[in-house]
Amino acid sequence: MQSCRRELLDRSLIWNERHLRHALREYELFYNRHRAHQALNQSAPLHTVPDPITDPERITDLNIRRRARLGGVLHEYSHAA
Repeated sequence: MQSCRRELLDRSLIWNERHLRHALREYELFYNRHRAHQALNQSAPLHTVPDPITDPERITDLNIRRRARLGGVLHEYSHAA
């Protein structure tokens, strides 16, 4: 609950119950699918930790995409295809 309050509710202006439910649903998806958790070795609960990239050429050519959620309050990062 504390991370939800700190990462979402303290940074958002909630208009009504419908907006609150939408924001909480988006945060739940973000929290379980994308947010890194220290206790899980920087992995999300519903995803495994990817294999580390050790090839120097692949490291220099990484193409990362950022997706804003909830108007930019939350951000998801992924490798671009």
